[in-house]
Amino acid sequence: MIRPPLSGHGSFKLVAALGAILAAGACSKAPAKPARPAISVAVVPVKKVTLPYTLEANGIVTPIQTAAVASQVDGIILDVPFAEGSEVTKGQVLFKIEPHQYQAAYDMALAQLARDRATAENAKRDYARFETLRKENVVSSADAELKAATAGSTQATVEADLAAVSNAKFNLDNTTVRAPISGRTGSLLVRTGNLVRAGASTPLVVINQVRPIYVRFAVPGSLLPLVLQYGAKGGLPVTATASAASSPTTPKDTSSSSMDAGQKSSLQTVKVDPAASNPDGHGTQTFIDNAVDTTTGTVQLRAKFANAGGTLWAGQFMAVSMRLFDEEGALVVPSQCVVTGQRGTYVYVVDSASTASLRMVNVERTANGLSVISSGLSEGERVVSDGQSRLTPGAPVDLRSAMDSAGATGRGGRGGGRGGRGRGKAPTP
Repeated sequence: MIRPPLSGHGSFKLVAALGAILAAGACSKAPAKPARPAISVAVVPVKKVTLPYTLEANGIVTPIQTAAVASQVDGIILDVPFAEGSEVTKGQVLFKIEPHQYQAAYDMALAQLARDRATAENAKRDYARFETLRKENVVSSADAELKAATAGSTQATVEADLAAVSNAKFNLDNTTVRAPISGRTGSLLVRTGNLVRAGASTPLVVINQVRPIYVRFAVPGSLLPLVLQYGAKGGLPVTATASAASSPTTPKDTSSSSMDAGQKSSLQTVKVDPAASNPDGHGTQTFIDNAVDTTTGTVQLRAKFANAGGTLWAGQFMAVSMRLFDEEGALVVPSQCVVTGQRGTYVYVVDSASTASLRMVNVERTANGLSVISSGLSEGERVVSDGQSRLTPGAPVDLRSAMDSAGATGRGGRGGGRGGRGRGKAPTP
């Protein structure tokens, strides 16, 4: 006979089983999540500086004047006493044309003048004698008047001969072709031994005046009020800087790239140059066109440069930077701090607890490495200049110097090492 289990003993086993299950559940809980690691970044402070406001555009070097030298007489070229491509001065001999026929014509004109002048002198004396005899009633008035007419006619012939002599002298002088302006010559289009014609369509050589010289460029019509205010008011020139440009670009406004550009500079000179120290790069804006081009929406300007060293070449493309004024209290950060996203432009700001936060900003203009911020930041705030790609809002950061971020010092370990950290004072940019 089988005896049923005691109810008390079964209840004890059930309670024990439940306790074992609860204990096992307590032991299987996940461990606590570790803290987020700090991300190594470089920061710079937001600064207020006095920043030059400039306009940039591509321009072209244009001669002040160009002279196409042509012959004014017919003849054979005997000599070309200059080197093509060289600089010449006004009045310098460029070509010598066969002068024989023009010398003969000049000598003939002089001889005719001498003959007719002698005839005129004789006629004048005859008229004087007949006038005296007429007063004494020896000759008639008609005879005296005839002598007066003869004297006047011969005098007119002398004046015509003088004109002929002048014309012959002009032709003879033009057998020596001289430079009408100072400048640089181009290639020779007609050489020694060639027959040239007066007024031919092909010039002998072309001269470009290069000292001084113009640089012509265009700026957007929307910026014309600023150009008129600072470039034309009172006839004061503005400052421009230009350097060699490989291809044209859209005109834009820009300024100095230095974060410490806080000193005002003269607004009286213009600089153009492949090297900033080149004295040929200094000139003055002298011309503003009287109409905006409706096709391009730009207005033409022109600046004059002394070009003493001759480094500016006619037809050369130049990147022109025209300085209008100095903007005081401009809030700036390096352009690499600003990131463009789907919602617009933003930066990462690091607070006193070394935590990064995303901040939307408005960029007024860029300036060769600097961005002028119109809203979104305050002076003294620290923004991330390197390492933004690894950041998320609220992420802890480990500050390092900009030198470390450029690889100037060796680092090891996570994020380039922790040796450059500093959670207090922000590194100087």
